[in-house]
Amino acid sequence: MNTTTTIDWEIREGRPAAADAQGSDLDRTCDWLRGSRDAIRAGLDEHGALYLRGLPVTSVQDVARVRDALVSRLAGYVEKATPRSHFGGDVYSSTDLPPSQAIRPHNENSYALTFPGMLMFCCLVAPDEGGATPVTDVRKVLNDIPAPLADRFREHGWSLVRNYGDHISLGWRTAFGTEDREEVAAYCAENHIAHEWVGEDRLRTVQRRSATVRHPGTGEEAWFNHTVFWNEWALEEEVREVFLEDLGHAGLPFNTAYGNGEPISRQDIEIIDEAYRRATVRETWRPGDILIVDNILAAHARESFKGSRKIVVTMGDPVALDACSPTVPPRAGFATSGTASGAASGTVSEGGAAPARTRRWFGRRS
Repeated sequence: MNTTTTIDWEIREGRPAAADAQGSDLDRTCDWLRGSRDAIRAGLDEHGALYLRGLPVTSVQDVARVRDALVSRLAGYVEKATPRSHFGGDVYSSTDLPPSQAIRPHNENSYALTFPGMLMFCCLVAPDEGGATPVTDVRKVLNDIPAPLADRFREHGWSLVRNYGDHISLGWRTAFGTEDREEVAAYCAENHIAHEWVGEDRLRTVQRRSATVRHPGTGEEAWFNHTVFWNEWALEEEVREVFLEDLGHAGLPFNTAYGNGEPISRQDIEIIDEAYRRATVRETWRPGDILIVDNILAAHARESFKGSRKIVVTMGDPVALDACSPTVPPRAGFATSGTASGAASGTVSEGGAAPARTRRWFGRRS
């Protein structure tokens, strides 16, 4: 077996740390990856994400073999939030949202009590244009957020409000992987999530989480949340107006707030969003490339694209939130209300399909 202990990462402005993969066939490449685990771990600790070029990978089965050479344990995909295809072997499409929709930087499952420690993206079919998977060092994001704002999040954490429906985002059956409401209730109780049923078949949840965590390996503090990703002010203005008109403020598919229930201002969202932009790097996909992401140290995103694109993702090395020194404990509902009924002002629609113009934004890719 190859016992490589060092990798010379190529550092170029605006791009993730990169290197050429070694091995003339998949067996040799997997041997090289297993022998290079320490070097890859050191690279992730330093850079947060690593780009390996030119692996002999052409199928989902190949991707699973590469993953197994890199990670010790698989990580589950819980509290699903966007449509994905499962190709078997715990390999998924990165997302099935339409090509025209860009996806903002986020840490996978930052709202869950256990989340993947490592993500591996692989390119099987490269798009004709666009479609990169940008990555963002969230240590830099935290350092770039003004201290008073960062301290406010440290003190209160952040809260997520979700409205599940088959015509907006994902329905609760898909998100929780069950047809049984009692199973949903048990999961919510176990995972500090307040829930309520709205109308005939709509679910609404509220959960508070820490906005920053410390990496259990390096001890570094990182910005770790979906605060901007799912906040109403992060929506394009036209989309936000349509959603508010069709669904009402309390019926938005996703929204975020400070952990004490206070709304986050548009200005604060823009400040944090700018910190993400300054810390983001990107690389153009080519077939056989993989992107390895430490899910605590780096966020990932997706650019809009044209043409066919098949980027798959697989997740491993699960990490528990309580191993990451959260600044506030997880809690069901807001810190001040404790129930989903206090989640937001406004009226939630009592059922039925969302209007067509709202459904289009969440449409699956054909």
